[in-house]
Amino acid sequence: MDAAYECGIHAFMFNTHDRVAEICDHFRANPQKYADLRLYPSMPYAHKYANAVNEKGMIGALNEFLFASRTVGQAFTTLLRSGRSIISQDMIEVMRLLVDAEMRMFRGLSVRAVFLQNIVSDLLLGMRAKPIVAAFAEHVRSTYEVEPAFNTMNMPLMADFLEDCGIKNPIVCSSINKAGYFMSPGIKEYEETLRSKRFRAIAMSVFASGAVPAEEAIEYVCGLPNIQGIVFGASSKSHIHETRELILSRSVPRTLARTA
Repeated sequence: MDAAYECGIHAFMFNTHDRVAEICDHFRANPQKYADLRLYPSMPYAHKYANAVNEKGMIGALNEFLFASRTVGQAFTTLLRSGRSIISQDMIEVMRLLVDAEMRMFRGLSVRAVFLQNIVSDLLLGMRAKPIVAAFAEHVRSTYEVEPAFNTMNMPLMADFLEDCGIKNPIVCSSINKAGYFMSPGIKEYEETLRSKRFRAIAMSVFASGAVPAEEAIEYVCGLPNIQGIVFGASSKSHIHETRELILSRSVPRTLARTA
């Protein structure tokens, strides 16, 4: 991350893995070094929940996520909220509680958008669960004053669905690459959606897991309409620098480095 920051990339997308809390502690401890830091959490980190339930059971997992690192007053407030939710089986309130639990690790840092991870967003898309998606967007905006955003494996369908949910000009992140890798239903549908729909597209998996050469991959993605940014992972400082230079040479306005 320091290598990316020194290269001029100050925006990072994080999954809410447990170790990210330690990274956020480091950011808070060095505010001058990371003065221009911008974070884009992506939640939930599904393996964390699955492992917690396997190890501690449902009640133990809820205790860990809802009450860990909370003051007595905060825990009491959460207890009241979660008690009402469990009794009434109010899934929207449960969603709000879990978002709040995930966001605790980012307290005091500059969060610009909160992404709903595709394992959940695509499930809600398939279920046509409009009230839950709309409530997520409203909660993120009203509680954290940042943009709601959505990861998906089907950008064309998600763009239409979010419009149906009443979410105007949403941020949608999806695999976009010349090989059609992880692009459902296909490249043609993605290109048409990018041309015709009103939303903000973030491209990831632009190299198609190595199937497309770097220069060719960036040239394709940057030549598409409505690409607002690119998320990429990198294994070395030279790779970060090379990718950033390729992107900037084609005038994409924003680059995110992905981690965790």
